Amino acid sequence: MMLIEQTGVPVAALPVQEMKNHLRLGTGFADDGTQDQLVESYLRAAMAAIEGRIGKALIARRFLWALEDWRWAGEQALPLAPVSGIVSVTLKDVTGAPALVAADRYLLVQDTHRPKIAATGAVLPAVPNNGRVEVVFDAGFGATWAAMPKDLLQAWMLLCADYYERRHDVDGRISGLPFAVQALIERWRTVRVLGGGIGT
Repeated sequence: MMLIEQTGVPVAALPVQEMKNHLRLGTGFADDGTQDQLVESYLRAAMAAIEGRIGKALIARRFLWALEDWRWAGEQALPLAPVSGIVSVTLKDVTGAPALVAADRYLLVQDTHRPKIAATGAVLPAVPNNGRVEVVFDAGFGATWAAMPKDLLQAWMLLCADYYERRHDVDGRISGLPFAVQALIERWRTVRVLGGGIGT
């Protein structure tokens, strides 16, 4: 199984200025933009950390998910949420030759935590022996940070500020997410049930 981000998050979609205001950068001085790149890097790092913890894409982008076979014959949970649409499903044989699956053979089942691709008939298209299936889909709360739920936005800003404030730490200490960030993202964490069975 492999998940590949096909489109990145543009700088314009990030709350760089809002984060600078939050950090009170440049107060009393002319803003020459010298901190923009640093703030952007910490915003991206904080976003990756939160997305990895909750299994959600904060800002919308396109992903390609490749797997060797469906977990269940009639449906397959997708690795991220929220999913706004399935762009394509492609079967590839052992040589890598592609076969596009007709869109009327599957549908997207929306869910806050575990959206699924489901068969419109009895089963999803069979994956060739020693081949794979590639699902391209769009996931994220919206095109910019303003579309995010407020609690996730607050957690993102807090974690970014924590990274920024600790940027000069040289003692090598490794710590988890700050408690306030954990509390804010807790309700968004994906719930796994049945020991990895249906719905995981």
